[in-house]
Amino acid sequence: MPETVPTTRFLQADPSEAGLRLDVILGAHLEGGRSQAQRLVRQGLVLVGTTVVRRPSQTVRAGDLIELQEEPAAVAEKSTPQEARLVYQDELVVVVDKPAGMVVHPGPGHRDGTLAQLVQTWGGEWSQAGGSERAGIVHRLDRGTSGLLVLARTEEAHRELARQLRTRTMGREYWGLAQGGFREDRGRIEAAIGRDPKRPRRMAVGAGGRDATTEFTVLERWPEHTALQLRLRTGRTHQIRVHLAYIGRPLAGDALYGPGSMAGSARPALHAAMLHFNHPRDGQAMTFQSPLPEDLQRLRIEVGAELGSRAAWPWQDRSGTVL
Repeated sequence: MPETVPTTRFLQADPSEAGLRLDVILGAHLEGGRSQAQRLVRQGLVLVGTTVVRRPSQTVRAGDLIELQEEPAAVAEKSTPQEARLVYQDELVVVVDKPAGMVVHPGPGHRDGTLAQLVQTWGGEWSQAGGSERAGIVHRLDRGTSGLLVLARTEEAHRELARQLRTRTMGREYWGLAQGGFREDRGRIEAAIGRDPKRPRRMAVGAGGRDATTEFTVLERWPEHTALQLRLRTGRTHQIRVHLAYIGRPLAGDALYGPGSMAGSARPALHAAMLHFNHPRDGQAMTFQSPLPEDLQRLRIEVGAELGSRAAWPWQDRSGTVL
């Protein structure tokens, strides 16, 4: 497993720090010192109390709670995720199984070791529709989410796959482990999702967001956790994580939207288990599945599943499945 880093850090100003600049206080706790603290503040990643602060020079009072929305880039870059598994490829599309811990494309704090960079080493043509740093990337998964993605080798294939995403022709289903119980066997969560105005790195349910729909079916029940089959009807950022937290059933191990990481899970317990799309060349239906990773298999045992038992897996009997 890759090295894990907490999503959020908290500091509390003591009396000796009253009246000091925010960047001075933060700099004493960060590997990159005061300059790194200033970057984090200007990026909107620091809160004092419940307020996002963007001025490094702001002074702090004794007792103020300071929150960092994510760890510094220098720490985040230390992760060394395993290599993604090639599931299928032809002259137009490639399907990969991404491990938890791998970032899909470069961004702040994650310049190296991304999926987009890895696939370039596989050779051949790749779509540049998303830009050179996102060559081939049609859609993404969160860093902590494992499972299936489709990539495009040509611009034409990219446009067609993007159209399927937009029109919901592309099917994506997930295995997730939620905290708490569900009385119903299946249900639908419909709640608009937008950027959290108080925490820029988080999404939230609320007015002004974009419509979002997630469907769920209960697969297994234990005293304090529930395994779910989750279907995306829209594709908002962090959609499953936000929706489950909204109904009071956050994903196990989700430190950003839930109570924090679990002893047996250093990442949100979410796996992209099934991917369906129509091939850009001739419209042929293509369906792929990815087995539950070992870390999530172990987590099932820790929350109550019988040792050696197999996870309930609704995807294995689908006709036309491509393995």
